Amino acid sequence: MPSLKDLKNRIATVKSTQKITRAMQMVAAAKLRRAEDAAHQARPYTERFNAVMAGLASSVAGSDSAPRLLAGTGKDDTHLLVVMTAERGLCGGFNSSIVRLAKQRIEKLRAEGKTVKVITVGKKGREQLRRDYGDLLIDHVDLSGVNRVGYGDAQGIAKQVLDRFDAGEFDVATIFFNRFESVISQVPTAQQIIPAKFETEGDAAPATLYDYEPSEEEILADLLPKGVATQIFAALLENGASEQGARMSAMDNATRNAGDMIERLTIEYNRSRQAVITNELIEIISGAEAL
Repeated sequence: MPSLKDLKNRIATVKSTQKITRAMQMVAAAKLRRAEDAAHQARPYTERFNAVMAGLASSVAGSDSAPRLLAGTGKDDTHLLVVMTAERGLCGGFNSSIVRLAKQRIEKLRAEGKTVKVITVGKKGREQLRRDYGDLLIDHVDLSGVNRVGYGDAQGIAKQVLDRFDAGEFDVATIFFNRFESVISQVPTAQQIIPAKFETEGDAAPATLYDYEPSEEEILADLLPKGVATQIFAALLENGASEQGARMSAMDNATRNAGDMIERLTIEYNRSRQAVITNELIEIISGAEAL
């Protein structure tokens, strides 16, 4: 049974931890507002951009003049997975859920006899993947020094992916991230970016109503690289909001758990203290009766 001093020290330690988790929760809540606004503001542009690109892509689908980023290499042998996680932990299952989805895809592709290469964005994903798939990691993007992710960061990642595609290092590229739904809900998502895949919006006008100049092929050749950067940027924003939401929720749970632990330890401390006082009284009374 722990002594009164041990219990008192433990209560003080848990209280200090509770102050830290409460402060981290408040910081995450402040950052979440900005990150959520950024993710929501990027969605309309990304959806409209994809709708326009889908119309252009449908008009040149199957054509010999279709850009390579749209048509692909004609093979499906080598896959590049870009796994985007956070630089820091203490955000619940945020990082683990992305890595779990990536691992499932890796196992599926390897079972089919495909070659898999992995680029990690964020330290936590790299740490988890390195244990089991260290031989598949070909590069890492460090964003630890970036206070606020910008389009330039997405362009840097996109350039690296596009350069590797031009060099013939892979056939299909997929990004992995968490799509923000709410503070308590982040959806692990895998999105193919090369060859480009676009979902046509229901209210999008048919591409046949438009005459493009220059041709659709030239427009796509110019816009498809920007499309890769746009999709990566949108994923980074979704990840940023998801990370702060997950951290806020995790720190709230930690603060509550610390409060429960303090309450239990305080009850145990009071009971132990009462038992010590009772024993001392018994000893005093017994001594007085002996006299």
